Amino acid sequence: MNVKLQIVIESEPGGLPIIQEVAQFERAGLQPATLGLALSEAKSILQSVQQALVEQQVSGYLAQQAVCQDCGEQRVCKDRRGIVYRSLFGKLNLQGSRLLHCACQAHSTKSFSPLSELLPERSSPELLYLESKFASLMSYGLSVQLLAELLPIGASLNAASVRQNLHQVALQLEAELGEEQSVFIEGCPDEWAKLPRPELPLTVGIDGGYVHSSEQTSRQDGWFEVIVGKSIPASGNSKVFGFVQTVEQKPKRRLFEVMQSQGMQMNQQVTFLSDGGESVRELQLYLNPNAEHLLDWFHITMRLTVMQQMSKGLESAQGELKAGAVAALEHIKWNLWHGKVSRALQWIEDLAVDLDTAETDEKQRKLSKQVQEFEVYIHRNRAFIVNYGERYRYGEVISSAFVESTVNQVVSKRMVKKQQMRWSKKEAHLLLQIRSKVLNAELQPAFRRWYAGFAVEEVEPVLAA
Repeated sequence: MNVKLQIVIESEPGGLPIIQEVAQFERAGLQPATLGLALSEAKSILQSVQQALVEQQVSGYLAQQAVCQDCGEQRVCKDRRGIVYRSLFGKLNLQGSRLLHCACQAHSTKSFSPLSELLPERSSPELLYLESKFASLMSYGLSVQLLAELLPIGASLNAASVRQNLHQVALQLEAELGEEQSVFIEGCPDEWAKLPRPELPLTVGIDGGYVHSSEQTSRQDGWFEVIVGKSIPASGNSKVFGFVQTVEQKPKRRLFEVMQSQGMQMNQQVTFLSDGGESVRELQLYLNPNAEHLLDWFHITMRLTVMQQMSKGLESAQGELKAGAVAALEHIKWNLWHGKVSRALQWIEDLAVDLDTAETDEKQRKLSKQVQEFEVYIHRNRAFIVNYGERYRYGEVISSAFVESTVNQVVSKRMVKKQQMRWSKKEAHLLLQIRSKVLNAELQPAFRRWYAGFAVEEVEPVLAA
């Protein structure tokens, strides 16, 4: 069986059609491997169909541009130049022309290239979209292999160009971010009371993760911190965000717009949970007048658990000190669980004095240092400590454990686990913006805003490493 495929193009309704053969292949007896089209045949057909279509589109567009749109005079062709345009179905060498501007209107230049002005980016929106999406979910190299295996892209695509295009898309997203403000609370109580009845409370958890640094000069500075968070509405889809603090210029604006995209109102309650670190303490303030700020119980009890284990490991000769430390830590935990911060700080201070004045050994010195650091930690975050026991009994959130999985989802799967690559802070920040948009299903709407007629079928992202 001999199969020929032709494309028929009608430039105008009722006009003479253009018929062009785009593929030819043969089939013998029916076998599982010869049923239907092979991938190589499908890629060849797509490439040939596109080439025939593009030739007619370009020639039609250049014919329109050859005539002045203002006076109807024929423009003079200065020379002919080609441009390279990359698409999902291969690299296109488009033969264009450089035209002289008509004298009927004033222009800043004497000549112009219609194709160069129409296609300034040299890559199709669909190609940029898929490169950015896949590169945010897996390594640049694997993204290239996947696209090249499934589509007739050609050998011109490489990891460096994918990385560069991802950065270009991320910078375009960054340019859309509004101006940073220290306070995002708008209006007054009278205005808030007139707003529609709000949804149930919005829960926002914020935590930090670490990424391998490419600027490492010693073992200690081999990592840098990224801030990651998740906003969970009572109904609807949750959203994630992430950024490198030393690169991000608009951290509050970014968080505010995430919550606003979920329908947050000024009369809606918002619960912020964080680990109490200095990097996130100021981020969550002045975003909503009904916000409550909680120090995550998970991080409190995690520190207490470490100290309890250290106290149990004290030498048996220090029996009285050991028993006192174990008991003191239990009292500290109980008081913090019930929101009795002043009483807890008194117990911490007494324990620190006991450990500091007793005869010391290495284990005791380490425990003393942990207790002193914990005292500073509780002092700095005492305004965010509540009655966790009461909240727990009423079924209210007390822990940002859900953010731990978010750090893994947003950062670790792509940038840490099983990855040998080291990152610059700026590159990590830009990748986080694309990955967050993909996980939030917001990358495709962004491309629709930028490119008229953009249409790619939305597919739920598979969270690959």
